[in-house]
Amino acid sequence: MTEAPRPGEDVRRMHRAEPIDPDVEVVQPAPREHRWRGQGAPVAMVALGGGLGSAARYGAGLLWPTEPAAFPWTTLLVNVVGCAAIGVLMVLITEARTAHRLVRPFLGAGVLGGFTTFSTYAVDVQRLVAEEDRAATGVAYLALTPVTALAAVWAAQAVTRRAVGRSSSGAGGSRVPAGEDA
Repeated sequence: MTEAPRPGEDVRRMHRAEPIDPDVEVVQPAPREHRWRGQGAPVAMVALGGGLGSAARYGAGLLWPTEPAAFPWTTLLVNVVGCAAIGVLMVLITEARTAHRLVRPFLGAGVLGGFTTFSTYAVDVQRLVAEEDRAATGVAYLALTPVTALAAVWAAQAVTRRAVGRSSSGAGGSRVPAGEDA
């Protein structure tokens, strides 16, 4: 057992260096300045896309405003349309074509993640449930939004797979690198 050093003692003389096993590769941690290397572009694309998607969602709210006492049709429509677009996008960039590595962060997490607004959905549900005569509407909206959003993703994927399968040569829609014709 090694004793704790006394004040003024040289710690290096108390501990001998442990031998290094030659079969074990010693990996030094990445320097701080290199830890984000490779992550800057995707993070920037998510941020840029998120700003665009959020602006589009805000625009939808301006075009089709919902009165405070009304059913939140605009929020429901935005979420369903956004989820359908996510379904189309995922089939196109994962099954139909090989997309650039920044397409998914920009369009999927960024634009469509910023466009869909499940935080507003949660606030709308809370508002509806809190009103005495609208609690049933709030609970219906609570169930309706995720069911219609998932149905939109599923339907959009099915339609896109069918469309891609018909437009590509051969059965089953082969992957084609982006920028090349099928």
